[in-house]
Amino acid sequence: MARLSAHNLVTAQAIIARYPKPRSALVPLCHLAQEQDGYLAEDAMQHVAELIGCTAAQVYGTASFYEMFKLHPTGKYLVGVCTNISCMLSGAFELLEHCERSLGVPVGGTTPDGMFTLEEVECSAACTVAPAVQVNYRYEESVTPESFDTLVAQLRAGTRDDIPPHGVLATVRQTPTDRWANTGKTGEHAP
Repeated sequence: MARLSAHNLVTAQAIIARYPKPRSALVPLCHLAQEQDGYLAEDAMQHVAELIGCTAAQVYGTASFYEMFKLHPTGKYLVGVCTNISCMLSGAFELLEHCERSLGVPVGGTTPDGMFTLEEVECSAACTVAPAVQVNYRYEESVTPESFDTLVAQLRAGTRDDIPPHGVLATVRQTPTDRWANTGKTGEHAP
C-alpha cells in the first residue's frame, strides 16, 4: 500500500492540526505510516513529506535515525532479545541462540512464513526482569527458552491479544479533545 490510505490520511490531517508547524508532526506521521504497512516504505515517506512540506530525504533522515522505524518489511512480530549487561548476565546470549534455533532464522532474519523477525537489541530498560524480550515493543520478562517457545506458540495460534501486529504503536489513538476533556480549556492538563 505504502501511501497513506484514505482513512489514515484523515488521521494524518488530524495529527498535523495538533502542531503549530506541520513539520512537527513528522515522527507521529512516520508511526502512522509504519502502523499501516508494518514498515516505513519509500512511498510512505514521500507522502509524509508532501503532507508536512519537506523532502522525502528529510523524512528518511529522521526515520533512519530512530531504531523504532523499520525501512524494510519485517515479520508480523518483531522479536527483540536484549543482550545488554543485566540480560547478558542472566543468560541472554544463550536465549538468543535458542531463539535462532527455535525460529530457524539468524538474528536479522524473518521466518519463511513472515510471522517473526528476530533482532538483538541494546538495553530495553527491563534490567530487573532479565533476560527481557520485546515483541512489537511489548515486554516479556524473565524469559527462558521454554517460555519463549510458549510465547511463539501462542502468537502462532493467535491467542495473545495483548500483542498487536508490528507497527501498531498504541491500540487507542488519542484525540486532541481527550487530553483536555475535563478542563474545557486548550493547553491545560486535565486534573
